[in-house]
Amino acid sequence: MGNLVASWRFKEPSTVEECDSTWGSDSESDDEDSGISESVSPAESERAAGDMSPQLTESPLSAPKMKRSFYAARDLYKYRHSYPNYRKSRQPNEYRNLRFYLNKIPLIPDGIYVEEILTKWRGDYDKLEHNHTYIQWLFPLREQGLNFYAHELTQDEIKEFQSTREAKRRFLVAYALMLDFYGIKLLDKSGNVARAPNWQQRFRHLNESQHNYLRITRILKSLGELGYEAFKAPLVRLFLEESLCHNTLPNMQHSILEYFVYTIRLPATRRRLLRFARQHYRPAHAFLWGPLPKRRGGGSGGGSVGAGSSGIRAPAPTPEPQRRAEGESPTSPCGGIIVSSHSATLCQELAGGSLKGVTGLEGPLMMVDIRGERKEYGEMNEKNHY
Repeated sequence: MGNLVASWRFKEPSTVEECDSTWGSDSESDDEDSGISESVSPAESERAAGDMSPQLTESPLSAPKMKRSFYAARDLYKYRHSYPNYRKSRQPNEYRNLRFYLNKIPLIPDGIYVEEILTKWRGDYDKLEHNHTYIQWLFPLREQGLNFYAHELTQDEIKEFQSTREAKRRFLVAYALMLDFYGIKLLDKSGNVARAPNWQQRFRHLNESQHNYLRITRILKSLGELGYEAFKAPLVRLFLEESLCHNTLPNMQHSILEYFVYTIRLPATRRRLLRFARQHYRPAHAFLWGPLPKRRGGGSGGGSVGAGSSGIRAPAPTPEPQRRAEGESPTSPCGGIIVSSHSATLCQELAGGSLKGVTGLEGPLMMVDIRGERKEYGEMNEKNHY
């Protein structure tokens, strides 16, 4: 029996539908406590309900065919399910990620210790932009990236990391360092975030910086691995607001909806974010990330636009009464820039400590180039460049 169990391998999903469990238990009641505020002004509500731009009056049948990325869906499926086929393990004395965060070993190949990065690199945006070796040491995962000197996390190492106060303190400082780089500030121990004072300069650069979107995906994954799952939703919500409502990060839309949202493990929270995105996505009929048509009162036919190989079709604009029935408030567009965390309970281990280690939380960001095709992003992320 032991050999039989050891030889069993998890069968990986082969379609986007098999990878995405977001709408598998489409219950409204479990969304009520997600903690993602959607309160807004009446003016914003009217804008969302009454936007009759040329894009929205265009017939869905005339729109180009679109499809979701299977590469993205499979990658995030594996992550959310803790890499079901993962078998590798290490001895405790090889816990290089933990030892790095304890400032006992430098990152390889640069020979730099974590304390130097956290104290001397903040605000050095050129260095943070162009150095491509540190990100996998600061935000380790259970998968191999481009820097083969960086070790993957293991379940045992994750447990040790989460029980080591010094490592967790430095990890939060590293997170604040990268948020500052992106024009965002970390507000508190619950993961709330907001625009940094110089967000305009940094957002302009981030909007043209594709490889930083790969880094953000890695950062979100690492937050979940190391005990900060609750920090993801506030950051993803802020990116949705900036890209869909304020148009400050329009080039990021695809990355948010294909990758960032799906790093979140709780389906109810993903649904909440996707309902918000669907309300503001333009053109509305091209929104691919909602429930399948059969879950919206229809079959796989009318009201949808060309399907890609994933088999998921883009639905036509949803009538307002149906939106209400699905739990979307007509007065829930983009609110303020500060985003509330959906849960602060995962951060209780920080009680007794503080974010004093996360000094200078107000600062800027920087980036490079996103002018590559969206397909290239999917292919690059599948290869885990960062």
